[in-house]
Amino acid sequence: MPIVTEQEREFFRRNGYVKLSQIVPKENVDRVIEAIWAFMGKDPEDVDGWYTPPEGMTEYWKHQGSGMVELYQHQSLWDNRQHPKVYEAFADILGEEKLWVSIDRVNMTPPSRPEYSQLDYGFIHWDVDTAHLPSPLPKPYGVQGVLYLADTSDNQGGFQCVPSIYRDFEQWLETQPADRDPRIPDLQGHPIEVIPGKAGDLLIWDRLLPHGNGRNFSDKPRFAQYITMQPAKPGQLESRRPFVESWRGNRTPPWFPGDPRGWEEKRNGKPAELTELGRKLLGLESW
Repeated sequence: MPIVTEQEREFFRRNGYVKLSQIVPKENVDRVIEAIWAFMGKDPEDVDGWYTPPEGMTEYWKHQGSGMVELYQHQSLWDNRQHPKVYEAFADILGEEKLWVSIDRVNMTPPSRPEYSQLDYGFIHWDVDTAHLPSPLPKPYGVQGVLYLADTSDNQGGFQCVPSIYRDFEQWLETQPADRDPRIPDLQGHPIEVIPGKAGDLLIWDRLLPHGNGRNFSDKPRFAQYITMQPAKPGQLESRRPFVESWRGNRTPPWFPGDPRGWEEKRNGKPAELTELGRKLLGLESW
């Protein structure tokens, strides 16, 4: 039975995203949250500690504004990346069975505090350069995903997006000036929609959907794990070498800022255990 219903497919086609309920069990997401606290060296009961950098990451913390945490290879993260329902959800949306998974970060956004403004801002953007797009546009134009690690209310700094731009994206582009910012849309006349969710929910969106994180006006941190999949490219398994090497060495993938302490590399020992599905999703084995 498909994970994504036809009604959910239609919602995705129209709005550029779909939120799927309870895709992974609560014990999975709880383990990731525990790993985040361990990585940061923080006590979840010490509220003031949520705002100070992990030991050895002071310089990095100066630029920490969107809640991103440089944790990538922990077993709990891989347990979610290779979870059968997560894979099936992406396969349903993409219409492909042979997929590769991203190695991406997690998010912990503490509640807003005036004295820590560098940790408190919302944004809307694209992760792709929308100045150079094919015509006609394929939909989806690749996908991205976020797993809700804890219940996230609409004022907690979670996922937000602008479906009204996405619905008529090509027509909207025709109304924009030639010197527009290809990464940040002009939102005039277009409302931002905030998407709350429950622990274990998976939200998948089209890369052409303007999206971002909101500001956290609650009294709890926002926790999330980013997971993306794409169709595997036949005969190009070698292109997955950087992913395989980062997994094997418990290291940050080379395209991310990384942890100057090398916490995962020092602490994890052997790489995360992979299932048969996980080995194919990583690119360690061919489909």
